[in-house]
Amino acid sequence: MKKERLIAFTDAVLAIIMTILVLELDRPAAPTIQAFLALGQNYFAYFLSFFWLGSLWIALNGIWELVARINNKVVWWNLVLLFLASFMPYATGLVSTYFMSRTVQAFYGLIVILTTLCNWMLHKVLDQPNADQPELLKETAAYRKLLLPDIAIKCVGLVLAILVYPPAMMIAVLLAAVVIISARIRMNS
Repeated sequence: MKKERLIAFTDAVLAIIMTILVLELDRPAAPTIQAFLALGQNYFAYFLSFFWLGSLWIALNGIWELVARINNKVVWWNLVLLFLASFMPYATGLVSTYFMSRTVQAFYGLIVILTTLCNWMLHKVLDQPNADQPELLKETAAYRKLLLPDIAIKCVGLVLAILVYPPAMMIAVLLAAVVIISARIRMNS
């Protein structure tokens, strides 16, 4: 398989997942400002999930530019990543409805953490068929290093969501995004 086909497939699946997210939003009980404000948790969950998926897409597109070749491992890890990411609309809908549920926040967190781990693995398996691409190897190593504090923050959020405060999971996803974005800005300066 050529990398272009995998990129097109990945882009299409992520675009569909991001589009489906909006379908999970509840409608306001009435056409009033108060009814819209009452759905604040829904909008927060949608915002967080959309931009989290968007940042995944941006990171993948950035790395694909440097990829010369793919192999079966790359295809399969990419497929597993997309499979896990496809749960985001469902998890977002649940967390929107049951925002204070430890179980639902843990489910959301597991989807995010497992998807992030698959992203880490995808960046690892890209190295083998591209061993002669020093710029790619440097970028994948840097990105995997960047994902380690991201994963740690999300794991802490998962534990806090289960034991202390359920929305800690979503707060951790937001915090991890801020850390990643800040680190990327520092790297590019």
